[in-house]
Amino acid sequence: MNIKNTIKLLLYAIILSVIIVLGINLLVKHQTDPSIYFNAQNIPKTRVAIIFGAGINNNKPGKYLKDRLDAGIKLYNNQKIDKILLSGDNGTDAHDELTVMKIYCYEHGVDTSKIYLDYAGFDSYSTLYRSKFIFKIDTAILVSQKYHLNRCVNIGNKLGIKSYGFAADQGTYQGFKYASFREYLAIVKSAIDLIIDRKPRFLGEPVDINGPSNYTKQ
Repeated sequence: MNIKNTIKLLLYAIILSVIIVLGINLLVKHQTDPSIYFNAQNIPKTRVAIIFGAGINNNKPGKYLKDRLDAGIKLYNNQKIDKILLSGDNGTDAHDELTVMKIYCYEHGVDTSKIYLDYAGFDSYSTLYRSKFIFKIDTAILVSQKYHLNRCVNIGNKLGIKSYGFAADQGTYQGFKYASFREYLAIVKSAIDLIIDRKPRFLGEPVDINGPSNYTKQ
């Protein structure tokens, strides 16, 4: 095969890949957009909201995370939910999202008996898989920025969680264009995860969302 034909095949492969990525994204967004809400008054009432972890700075929530936490607290204060599941990465002392998240919710008036903690939410798929099979959640409001919610709602629904999205967007975000671009590929990866039924790295013992909270003061 000469160089010209090789380049032509590579070009066709790139074009096909782009079409596949865009097609999967359009399908996911078409299926999930009707389940995403921007106004807390309009979203259906459910038992629990799932708040996805994000970056922290000096043991304080970063902009993405703060807006997610504020949105979840808003749902709680408006009695749209009764409980909050916080899911994030506490893999190291230097990056302990869960401690930052739970303290923020407590300091903003959420009863600690209503706060549940998922210590192994290392990615959105793992968070939702564990929500279903560890925390026994069958219906939830998923709280994140809009660009992230289509993927989350799709994963949740496919795993057996009736999912509604609540957009936490407030103002502008650093690195938003990169995050939005990366999401195109993340949606494709999540579709593959669902097809192969990927198991999270950690599962552990069940923590029933209808049972006692696993919130601790430590």
